[in-house]
Amino acid sequence: LLLFTTPTLFSFAQSGLQRFDDNTLEYLEAHRTPGQTKAWLFISNTNDYVNVAIPAGLLVAGIIDHNPDMRQNALYVATSTATTFLLNTLIKKLVKRPRPFISNVHLTAVYQPSSSSFPSGHTSSAFSSATALVRAYPKWYVIAPTFLWSGAVGYSRMYLGVHYPTDVTAGALLGTGTAFGLGFIRP
Repeated sequence: LLLFTTPTLFSFAQSGLQRFDDNTLEYLEAHRTPGQTKAWLFISNTNDYVNVAIPAGLLVAGIIDHNPDMRQNALYVATSTATTFLLNTLIKKLVKRPRPFISNVHLTAVYQPSSSSFPSGHTSSAFSSATALVRAYPKWYVIAPTFLWSGAVGYSRMYLGVHYPTDVTAGALLGTGTAFGLGFIRP
């Protein structure tokens, strides 16, 4: 009996998640404004720069201050983000989930990336950098802005219509998991 009901349950869960994904993006699209679109596009477009600036800043500060722990933390954050990028690329090639604007004719993206949708690369790299930085420096004044930033990046990907909520959630989990998995690099 379980063999016959499992595919049905899986299909039901999958269709329920897909409806949630579609409804969320349709809602966000219906409430876009030019000012908000500009702001969320800026956040999305600056993500790569932030992900490079964090370890670069730690490295430079560690060199200037003659601080080997800070230089080691720079390596940890950079390695976590780079590994997340590689894992994300591999998963995208394996899963090949179409972007929302391709799967759902009712959705219009602000712009149209050509790669696959699952998981969100922007979100995974933002959460990887944030988690690694927070694990290296677990202070409230590091935690609050880094997770505010990474959450904003994830939201921007949905707001712009280029990722489903499940893509963003998977990206956040991938980035966070990678940073924890590479925690042995920390000083």
